[in-house]
Amino acid sequence: MNLRRDVFQAIADPTRRAILLLVASQAMTAGAIAANFNTARPTVSKHLQILTECELLEQKQTGREIHYHINAKKMREVADFIEPFRKLWDDRFNALETIMKTYQAKKKD
Repeated sequence: MNLRRDVFQAIADPTRRAILLLVASQAMTAGAIAANFNTARPTVSKHLQILTECELLEQKQTGREIHYHINAKKMREVADFIEPFRKLWDDRFNALETIMKTYQAKKKD
């Protein structure tokens, strides 16, 4: 049975975010990824399983080794979903900055 995992629950975990950052620059084996963490290898394997199930990582078998790499298409979907919220908050912070500058200018007068 293949569970369908939520991508946002997957990236909520700091270890999984760190794995994504590691694999973003180059494909890596599970052992190479696990070497970067101070946890048991089965724990890292579970994180890799979750990231693979939610399609943020893809596996490619080369001989006896499995390399994990970023699924750029899925990462783009996540970024596209987040973009309107980023824009909303940018607009709000820009408006707040304008108010603060106006307030500071009035305070100097």
